[in-house]
Amino acid sequence: MLQTATTNSPKPLKESLETEGQATQYKILFLISLVHLFNDTIQAIVPAILPILKSKMTLSYLQAGAIFFTLNMTSSLFQPVIGFYSDRRPVPYMLPVSMICTFIGILGLALSPNFYFTLLSVLFMGLGSAIFHPESSRVAFLAAGKRRGFAQSLFQVGGNLGQSLATIMTILIFVPLGQIGALWFTIIIGIAIFIQFHIAGWYKDYLSQRSKIIKKSISKQIGPKKQKAIRFALVLIVFLLFVRTWYHSAISIYYPFELMDKFGLSLNQVQMYIFTFAVSGAIGTFFGGLFSDKYGRKTVLFLSMAGSIPFSLILPFSDPFWAYIILLFNGFILMSGWSVTVVYAQELVPGKIGTVAGLTTGLSFGLGAIGAVALGGLIDLYSLSTILKIVSFLPLIGLMTFFLPSDQKIKEWYS
Repeated sequence: MLQTATTNSPKPLKESLETEGQATQYKILFLISLVHLFNDTIQAIVPAILPILKSKMTLSYLQAGAIFFTLNMTSSLFQPVIGFYSDRRPVPYMLPVSMICTFIGILGLALSPNFYFTLLSVLFMGLGSAIFHPESSRVAFLAAGKRRGFAQSLFQVGGNLGQSLATIMTILIFVPLGQIGALWFTIIIGIAIFIQFHIAGWYKDYLSQRSKIIKKSISKQIGPKKQKAIRFALVLIVFLLFVRTWYHSAISIYYPFELMDKFGLSLNQVQMYIFTFAVSGAIGTFFGGLFSDKYGRKTVLFLSMAGSIPFSLILPFSDPFWAYIILLFNGFILMSGWSVTVVYAQELVPGKIGTVAGLTTGLSFGLGAIGAVALGGLIDLYSLSTILKIVSFLPLIGLMTFFLPSDQKIKEWYS
């Protein structure tokens, strides 16, 4: 739980949930979103540079896959662990430490002479990302005031934009400069370290001005039945995130091959479809948070899953023109609930902001990545068209959002 230096007696949990009427800290939110953009841009370097590393170091496909797997699993699986630790003992200056780890990783990647040194470098990059996400999500939560949906959306959009830059980086940097081109990103990380020191100072001051929030204060107010309901809701949220990530991976990774095989489109042409899906998803992420502040978290979560069902079901049967339109709308609708899910889970389990952020954005993403690999195996066994048609039914599982407790019920539990 968050702990501070003050010696005042613990305040009621209701006050902590309302953030004591704190004004939204827009400067901090913008800065943490900017660093999120920097961080996820750096993570996108690995898939962008892999073809160059494979050629230069004569790597096998297994070794290339091991590099990407190491980055993602380190980043994903360590997030809940780091979030759990920081909930018990917040350390504001973990924020610049995360960027220092990333700096070491990107420097090593640029100068790496062999496979094992590359593996060690991406390990540092993954660790930096694992430290960054839960602590930065906590900063977004604390700086949000009453606009938590907006705050988390702004934070997530920074990451979405960073992830979309891999293609551009490949064309502008790694094709003309090769592996050494990664050195340019040390400048970006240097800027990020400077910004993180500033944010860490604000974070430290925030903690010193707030009363302690201890686990006992929560357990005393929630009976066994409510605790069971909360556990069920949290498991359901992680499961639904896994389903959404699996569907998103199917569209982003495998649907381009369907367009090329079925309609004879070129690689450049299909990239525009996926780019549209990604950009509309980033826009949906932002507006979903705004809508949740006004209409409620559960409402947006349910609509984001239910609203995507008709689009996902007709996509496998669409021609290139309608596929483009469907991806435009489906990306917006499906991803409108992404950041809202994080905020909903944080409000469901108050005081465990880092742990919840690690579970929702870290562990679920890692499980989704494993699911994407499994999906590839199924495609090899059967056929691409068959599996994509089956995957189109995944958003139907999102109707289980109906069984989540309402926003009002969660507030009543902690009042």
